[in-house]
Amino acid sequence: MVQHCEALGRAVQVVNLDPAAELFSYPVMADIRELIEVDDVMEDESLRFGPNGGLVFCMEYFANNFNWLEESLGHVEDDYVLFDCPGQIELYTHLPVMKQLVEQLQQWEFRVCGVFLVDSQFMVESFKFISGILAALSAMISLEIPQINVMTKMDLLSKKAKKEIEKYLDPDMYSMIEDSSNILRSKRFKKLTKSICGLIDDYGMVRFLPLDRSDEESINIVLQHIDFTIQYGEDLEFKEPKECEEDKSALVDEYFQDHVNE
Repeated sequence: MVQHCEALGRAVQVVNLDPAAELFSYPVMADIRELIEVDDVMEDESLRFGPNGGLVFCMEYFANNFNWLEESLGHVEDDYVLFDCPGQIELYTHLPVMKQLVEQLQQWEFRVCGVFLVDSQFMVESFKFISGILAALSAMISLEIPQINVMTKMDLLSKKAKKEIEKYLDPDMYSMIEDSSNILRSKRFKKLTKSICGLIDDYGMVRFLPLDRSDEESINIVLQHIDFTIQYGEDLEFKEPKECEEDKSALVDEYFQDHVNE
């Protein structure tokens, strides 16, 4: 994404908020590891945390030291900033840390949009997909911000899998259950799964975009959705939301048609 923006001539800053990160292929303007690092927490004899506990401790420590982030960001008016966050799901569904971060950024007058990434290789089976969509929905409800849901690593899927996964981008939950009904032998689990799918369908808030890092058009589709969500470049020529959404839908359809025909 950073390389794509640079190719477009757009200045993008990256902030690493993952205290367990190791290597970066891009420069960062701020790195939480300068404040606290998971390895240091795990090596502390008085704490004795494992990897998960250490990460939670680091993020809670970070939440109590937002002044460090404010100083690291400096003057970022009109800048496009990507916050690279940890992938531990508890931070978004069970703990208040990320919600506190969102509220703090909004107080600093940031326009915040969440980008929820799910590995497409994990989503090719219907029941795994239901689990992923519930995680995305839980994060949306917890953070209370606009959220773009993205299926990553599309470039690693086979041609057959790419064609199969298209139905998960804008899913019909009840049809999905009917297709998998032969797997559900227990009547109780069938009823539970149907109720879960009803919940997902009632909200109607979770849709996924495909991301193929080797395809510039795929990256651009995701970037356009993010731009539209935060009204990036709102001083440019105005475009009606309906028209914008139709254009993006056409781009996604064209992306899949091109890759299926390859």
